[in-house]
Amino acid sequence: MMNQAYGRSVYQKTQVTAAPQKKLIVMLYDGAIKNLKLSIMAMDEKEIEKTNTLLIKAQNIISELMITLDFEKGGEIAKSLYSLYEYMYNSLIRANIDKDRVKVEEVIKYLEELRDTWNQI
Repeated sequence: MMNQAYGRSVYQKTQVTAAPQKKLIVMLYDGAIKNLKLSIMAMDEKEIEKTNTLLIKAQNIISELMITLDFEKGGEIAKSLYSLYEYMYNSLIRANIDKDRVKVEEVIKYLEELRDTWNQI
C-alpha cells in the first residue's frame, strides 16, 4: 500500500514536471475546480475547517496562475486574465469568510470556461 502511494506521488510529480505549458495550465484549472467542488460539499456538511482548507488550496492555485502570467508576451490578454484571477481570488476570500456557496459556484464557472478555452487551443 505504501509503495503504491509513493508510486502515485512520483508519477504525479513526473507528470507535472514533464507537462507542456498548456497541459500544466489545464491541470491547475482542474485542481482548483476539484477543490472548489469539494469545498461546497464540505460547506453543505458544515465542515468549516475542511471548507477553509479546500478554499485556500484553490486560492493558492489561482495565485500560482496569477504569478506565472507573462505580461510581455501576453499583453492585454495577460492583463485581463490577471484581473479575472484577482477577482476570483478575492471572491474566494469573501466566500470563505461568509461560507457563500454562490460565490464559489461563480468561480467554478469562470474556471471551467477558462479550462475549456485552453483545451480548444
